[in-house]
Formats: sequence, C-alpha cells, structure tokens
Amino acid sequence: MIGTSAAFHLAEEGVDVALVERAELGSGSTSRAAGGVRTQFSDALNVEIAKRSLDAFRDFGRRPGWEIDFDQVGYLFVLNREADIEEFERSVALQNEQGLPSRMLTTGEVRDVCPLVQGEDILAGAFSPCDGTAAPEGVVQGYAFAARAHGAEIRVNCEVLDITIGGGEITEVVTEHGSIRTGTVICAAGAWSRGCGAMVGLDLPVTPLRRQILFTEAMDGLPAQMPMTIDFESSFYFHREGPGLLMGMSDPHEEPGFSVETTDDWIPGLMEVVRRRTPRIADAGIRGGWAGLYEITPDHNAIIGEAAGISRFLYATGFSGHGFLQGPAVGEILRDLVLRRPPSVDVAPLSLERFDTSTLRPEYNVV
Repeated sequence: MIGTSAAFHLAEEGVDVALVERAELGSGSTSRAAGGVRTQFSDALNVEIAKRSLDAFRDFGRRPGWEIDFDQVGYLFVLNREADIEEFERSVALQNEQGLPSRMLTTGEVRDVCPLVQGEDILAGAFSPCDGTAAPEGVVQGYAFAARAHGAEIRVNCEVLDITIGGGEITEVVTEHGSIRTGTVICAAGAWSRGCGAMVGLDLPVTPLRRQILFTEAMDGLPAQMPMTIDFESSFYFHREGPGLLMGMSDPHEEPGFSVETTDDWIPGLMEVVRRRTPRIADAGIRGGWAGLYEITPDHNAIIGEAAGISRFLYATGFSGHGFLQGPAVGEILRDLVLRRPPSVDVAPLSLERFDTSTLRPEYNVV
C-alpha cells in the first residue's frame, strides 16, 4: 500500500520511479488487511493523516479502472470501561476540531447502530459515519496501474539484496535481477523494514506480529448497512464481507515473528468474546481465514522521515495496523519529502529521532 501510493504520487509529479517488490504487489501485509478505513484516532497527527486519506478514498471513483469497493458504513467502538470512555471523549473532541462528524453514543445508541452487539456491561460507544471499509488489493492495483501510466517501472518477484553507499550517499540498489542506479531510496517494506534499514546501517524499530482473520458462512438477516464494529477492551472486530462477516482479534499470547501460518490456538479466546458480545456470530459457521503481519513500533505510531547522515534514505513504516488506511496521505507526504518541499502534513514528530529523545507519541486507539 505505502509503496504503490508513493510510486504513484511521485510518478504523477514526473519523478523517475522504480518500485521493487520481492513477490507480487500487495502480497505482504496489505492483501491480508481487514480493509478498515477510519479517522478515529487519539493522536492529532494521525487524525490529520487519516482525514486526508479518507478524502482520497472517496475520490478514487473518479479515476477509470479504480474500483476499490469503498463503503462508508461507519466505524463503531464499543466501550465498557470508564477509563476508555474518558479517552474516547478526548479523541472525539479532537476529531470534531478537525471537522470530522464522530460522536459519542449511549448504550442504547450503540445497539441501534449495530444490533448484533449485546451485553449488560456496555457503557458507551464512539462512532463516525464517514469511516468504513475498502478493498486493499483494489487500492494497490489502482495505484500501480496509474503509476505505470505515468512512467513508473514496477519490478515484481525481484528481491532487494543490498543498498550500496559511497561517501555517505546512496549510489545503487542491488537486486537479484541486477542493480538500479539511484541516489534516493524509500523504505516501505512494512514488517520487513528492519532488514531494509540495516542495509544502510539504520535501526528501524519495527517488530512483526502475526494477526489472524476468520470469515463466517452466510448469515441471514444481517443489516444492509452495518459498521465496522470493534469491542475495544478485547480488540474483537467484525464487518460485513459478502453474505457473511470478516472478524478478528489480537492474541495476547502471540510472539513476534514472521510466520503467517494459520492456527487454531487463538480461536477459543476469540469465541469466548464472540459468545459474550455477539451471540449470533457464535452460531455462524467458519468458512476460512488467513494470517498477516502487523508492523509494530514501541508507541504504535508510524515512523516517517529521512535518515540523518545518509543521503538520501527515506522511510515510511511501522504503522502498527494503520498502514492501509493512512496510505494515500503517506504517499503524498513521501512525494513532498523526496522533492524537498514542505508536506501538507508536518510529520517531523514521527521521525526516527523520537526514539532517541524519548518523545514518544502513543496512539490509544489501537486495534
């Protein structure tokens, strides 16, 4: 997502671009994403980036061949802890200041917005009607198609082996199919970014963590307009996917690593929450699933910027589950950074240096 967005925005500006992908486009984390698009964040910078990306998702339809199934069904956070309510009230106020229509809901309103949700412990909710879902692979292919149309070269099944530096400056990228002469590199390698940074002697603190998703069989009587719904305490989430649902939840016992093998050991914990929060889903059959990787940073915020001391190595990684939904705006930001002009969003607080100065920016609204 980040790579194709950057390639498109740069190529559209007339920059000579080569996008190098080890496998197929979107075959890393993007094709395994849940497809959520939201603006409900607790960090003002994340809200601004997500808002610009939301505008881009809305605008995709005007470009021929860019079918991304963007559906503004809304995003609902279900809250059952007083501390979470206080945090979300602050977040909603922040979002409202930026012109977004998110709002707090009462217990009754939560059930009205998503009738599948149950539980006497529900205290409140946070909802934005402008959020929703989109098809990750459709977005990636749309960006790639347009990038090529503007002259970008996209090399798939082409692994990067090394980045050559001379006199503190990048001179080429070495791939398994030859070298590319360049003085500028953008690392958009997601969960694999630490290895990419190591090629230039840079430590990008990105940790891969497996997340798994299941799909239900067809379910009768589902509301036509049902929001992406998240039980915030447990991180259990679900949204419409064809005649059934897509659902997932973080596993507190998951160990960092690159495995994307699907397993069953997390399912009992998931179903315990499902039976309590959405009993109807517990009765639905499971027709399949997959696993993908989150790219986690210490404060669950992205790392965006340009390396000091190496000319010119830029990075956009560590989105901690938010890369797909923030991708359109991040592509614009990377374009401006490459062209040495001020981006529309000041991402200086997201630079790698924040980890050296302990000026972390914790994001509370993490799923």
